[in-house]
Amino acid sequence: MELNPKVNENDRKSFRMQGGLGLGLNARTSERIAFLLIGLSAMLVAGFVVVILAYIIYNGYSAISVEFLTEMPRMRMTQGGIYPAIVGTVLLIIGSMAVALPLGIMAAVYLNEYAGDTRSTWLIEMAINNLAGTPSVVFGLFGLALFVKYFGFGSSILSASLTLSFLIIPVIIRSSQEALISVPKEYRDSSLALGISKWSTIRHVVLPAAIPGIVTGSILSIGRVAGETAPILLTGVAYFLPRLPDSIYSQFMALPYHLFVLATSGTSIVKTRPLQYGTALVLLMIVLGLNSIAVLIRRHYRKKLQI
Repeated sequence: MELNPKVNENDRKSFRMQGGLGLGLNARTSERIAFLLIGLSAMLVAGFVVVILAYIIYNGYSAISVEFLTEMPRMRMTQGGIYPAIVGTVLLIIGSMAVALPLGIMAAVYLNEYAGDTRSTWLIEMAINNLAGTPSVVFGLFGLALFVKYFGFGSSILSASLTLSFLIIPVIIRSSQEALISVPKEYRDSSLALGISKWSTIRHVVLPAAIPGIVTGSILSIGRVAGETAPILLTGVAYFLPRLPDSIYSQFMALPYHLFVLATSGTSIVKTRPLQYGTALVLLMIVLGLNSIAVLIRRHYRKKLQI
């Protein structure tokens, strides 16, 4: 029996429409579920952050005072303030960023703009990835062997800052590379077409456009420098040092190590509990303050690029 071609074609169209509608409904349902899961995940992360911040603030605000922030420690740190630890932490951040930021940016520029897709470049990329995943205590041992012993810098701010700079260089390189990659190729082509040299193009066109991404990497690096304990433990930090460092070759106090000792092996852990939360709150405020400055810088350059 011969089939009616017209009827068969109508049946096929009807089947496709029904299948299409079914697929559409499934797609919308999947999209709603995905948005729900993403929203719940974001709320969960935000909730954890709020709980941690609230817990630290609730337990630490009572210890915050002018004396706590400006006085020297006394009685093996059971009394007095944490002023030397604040100064030491800020000096560590400044010293490590002063070394790591230019080196990381220059390495990223070389890898992204000059180095080709060669075996040497691949080896360098692998080395950076391995460094990014290396435990911080390994960097501490490296700094102890190289800066403290071999170069003779001793236990000092200089040794600790150089060690921390090597710790954060992989982070800066990676974030800077991503920022450089995000700059449209048309920027480079247009500049080169006008006869501008490659270095001038990178310096005046590419780098300014990549600054927001580079600053993002700097924000992450600041937080890591401020919170590391193992590297500075091996390269120069002291628990009780009631004076300010007088040179880059002096020992120093730092908030993360100070907090670690107070919470684990202090002379009176229970008695110094308010000092522990107060120190954690001050460290958090320093990191948030420096991060806020970096965010403002990033926002400024983003607005400038949009104009």
